[in-house]
Amino acid sequence: MRTADEILARLETAGSVRNIEGMRRFGIQGAHLCGVPMPVLRAEARRIGRDHPLAGELWASGLHEARLLATLIADPAALTVAELTCLTEGFDSWDLVDQACLNLLWRVPAAIERIEEFAADEREYVRRTAFSLIAARAVHDRKADDEAFAAYLPLIVRYRSDERNFVRKAVNWALRGIGKRNLRLHERALATAQELAADSDRTARWIGCDAVRELQDEKTIARIRRHEK
Repeated sequence: MRTADEILARLETAGSVRNIEGMRRFGIQGAHLCGVPMPVLRAEARRIGRDHPLAGELWASGLHEARLLATLIADPAALTVAELTCLTEGFDSWDLVDQACLNLLWRVPAAIERIEEFAADEREYVRRTAFSLIAARAVHDRKADDEAFAAYLPLIVRYRSDERNFVRKAVNWALRGIGKRNLRLHERALATAQELAADSDRTARWIGCDAVRELQDEKTIARIRRHEK
């Protein structure tokens, strides 16, 4: 069993300046990067397994890759409301938001319950959390019914005009994710996308047009149909 200090030392030596430069080009902003790719972090997470206390120590380190690793090994059933707040308050890069949502938060009822609260928050990465969480849930949460996702469509419309890059892309991702979940939701999400595509606001039009393009694509529709069989 590795300690947090041992893992941090391993991450520091596993990274590279070249990887950091590549991450920066993709808009990854973490305060302290060491340049470790996600496949390496996933392999480390498999070796560690679920370890919630260790995840807390790694998150507290402030190292970007350690925080990514923390989202992979944290126990969603053990995550407290205080820890959830600590996570969202600590988001400082779009990839950290997305990995937390995809790896952890979609399994946390307290996070799902706070989606509207996150969306209402003016901070860019907290608002992104709301829509990345919707997108992650659309992919992974097979138990949720259609109405749970249809209820997010008005939220997407409400925040359609936030022109900040990491918000608008997450709003778009959420809309596309809902539309690709099944044919019933596809129809409703496409109608919302078409509504946004005709909006007078430039950001809303971008979100809508991009979603319409993917949701009307024959390959997308065929993929949805295959998954429903």
